[in-house]
Amino acid sequence: MVAGRGKTLADRLGVARERAFVGRATERALFRTALECGEDAFSVLYLHGPGGIGKTTLLRRLGDDARAAGRAVVQVDGRTLEATPAGFSAEAAGALDTDGVVLLIDTFEQCQGLEAWLRTQFLPRLPFDAVVVLAGRLPPDSRWRVDPDWNDALRVISIGGLSPDEARVLVRMKKVPLALQDEVLASAGGHPLALTLAAEVAAQEHSELGNQASHRDMVRVLLRQLVGEVPSREHRRVLEACALVEITTLEMLREIVESPADELFDWLQGLPFIESGRSGLFPHDVVRDPLIADLRWRDPSGFGALLQRLHAYLLGRVRSTAESSVMEVTRSLIYLYRTGSGIANYVTWAGSGEVYEDVFRPEHRATVLRLAEEAEGPESARLAEFWLERQPEGFRVYRRVETGEVIAFMTWLRFSHPDGEETAVDPVIAAAWQHVDTHGPSRPGEHITVSRFAVDPAAAGRTSPAVDLMVARSTAQWLRACRVSWSFMTAVDAEFWMPQMKAIEHEPVAMDVRVGERSTGLFGHDWRVRSVDKWLDRLSGELVSGELAAASPGSRILPRGEFDTAVRSALRDVADDAALGGNLLCSTRLADNGPALRALVTDTVEALAAPSPKQHRAVRTTYLLRVPTQEAAAERLQLPFSTYRRHLTAGVAAVCDQLWELELNTE
Repeated sequence: MVAGRGKTLADRLGVARERAFVGRATERALFRTALECGEDAFSVLYLHGPGGIGKTTLLRRLGDDARAAGRAVVQVDGRTLEATPAGFSAEAAGALDTDGVVLLIDTFEQCQGLEAWLRTQFLPRLPFDAVVVLAGRLPPDSRWRVDPDWNDALRVISIGGLSPDEARVLVRMKKVPLALQDEVLASAGGHPLALTLAAEVAAQEHSELGNQASHRDMVRVLLRQLVGEVPSREHRRVLEACALVEITTLEMLREIVESPADELFDWLQGLPFIESGRSGLFPHDVVRDPLIADLRWRDPSGFGALLQRLHAYLLGRVRSTAESSVMEVTRSLIYLYRTGSGIANYVTWAGSGEVYEDVFRPEHRATVLRLAEEAEGPESARLAEFWLERQPEGFRVYRRVETGEVIAFMTWLRFSHPDGEETAVDPVIAAAWQHVDTHGPSRPGEHITVSRFAVDPAAAGRTSPAVDLMVARSTAQWLRACRVSWSFMTAVDAEFWMPQMKAIEHEPVAMDVRVGERSTGLFGHDWRVRSVDKWLDRLSGELVSGELAAASPGSRILPRGEFDTAVRSALRDVADDAALGGNLLCSTRLADNGPALRALVTDTVEALAAPSPKQHRAVRTTYLLRVPTQEAAAERLQLPFSTYRRHLTAGVAAVCDQLWELELNTE
């Protein structure tokens, strides 16, 4: 007992880690040269490779080697830090004033936007004898190699799978039965995570690996074994949820399960393919997609019900969260559409940290105008300047984390009524108002919104990490808006965005709006015809079925000319329910069948009696009393035909006006 005094559990864990570690002799040897040599040794070791290949395990082993050599170790994980210079500096503060420090940076792809800042500002401030190891999925930026300061200070290694001999050692260490070892090795190859999962199955004497043709198929079969024996239906539900959402939190589990969420969270955290981050739990990327596919196969209806419940939970958070958190929460909702949705093709799904959204400030003005001219020409720059004067609060800028440079911007404009100067200056806004006036004017208290600019010169009108954030911003605007009649989106590459616009039910309004020498596409959606909840129901339904249902016609707001024509037709057919059932007014919110339309038209005609008795008698006699001809109606009313016609025309116009007013004010 005395002999063991001074040792800690960490020491015991380190010994176990060393015994379980397999391979990577070359990488460890190279790292030791950095620890042992003086001023000629390299300072930064950059490791990159695909998910599950063993980067994190190697990084932990290098940390143990560094401590064994008497070095202090500071560890930073890209998933758990705020991907800004300030956030990284806070996490790695201990490295700046510790001689001989070893700084280990894991999951670097999640904060890749900091790469230039690290290279030029943070790393040069470390002590002279510091050693840095970065591990991520992406290779280093080429600027490391062309910068003479880093020629001798950087080493780069691409991490691959284990060799056949190393893989066999790992399988033996996992106590896989001898009879199954060749089968496991053939299925998993040298991929460490796949080998570990296969070994867990085989060690339990399950042999269902078969002759799978691909790594993905192998992982799917493994998951059927690893996931199959869950303690309860609630455990299965949280596993499904963890695969579907970007990050699983205890708060989320409390919303979707009835059992104690704390226990389920702990169980989930203990699974071999679940990892922990600052914000919550997530499956390893190499198993997330096969896990989703497997669970969709197991229980399609239960899987779909859970997905809808998660969707409702995240939607509620988007609508209720503070503005400061809305982008993060909206991105979590959009993440549900990463697989099984056509929307996925229009988001890059790049790791966070490269670009962030910021509010527009006066000092951004010159940059915004330069970006507009660079991407869309001088006329767009002039219009951006015009809207900066009118609605500066509608602008958002997108900044590169590594430098703070503004590289893109978006403009979300709001209008309660048309303005002559605005429509004269900007043809896009003029086209939007023209469409509103002819296809469904706004009602009192309503407004329209226009995503007027979505500018990222590097994206050339298509997708990029900055455009991803613009998509999130637009989604948040739709989901949090009140009393919006129409929303409009613009696209300089209208052909590219056309399928996406149709998927989100923004129909082509004007595909060739000329702005200077360029053409802009305008797309619009009437939220009174299809509410945001019905709109979301259709989009989220694709996640379950794998197919985006055709948009049902829903209620319509007819252009005023078509509306008046339909009212006159309804007056003529007022006694024929079948004919009324085919009237265009039955596609509006006023009525949905012939009898309902007949009652509405009759009541509207009778309502003319008090304010306009002469018009009332003319319309009632002509249409409700079913006289054979207008001449007969005039004779019954004992009026000259010209006087009768004047009263009838005014009365029909009054009926049209009353029904139009009712249409515009029907929720």
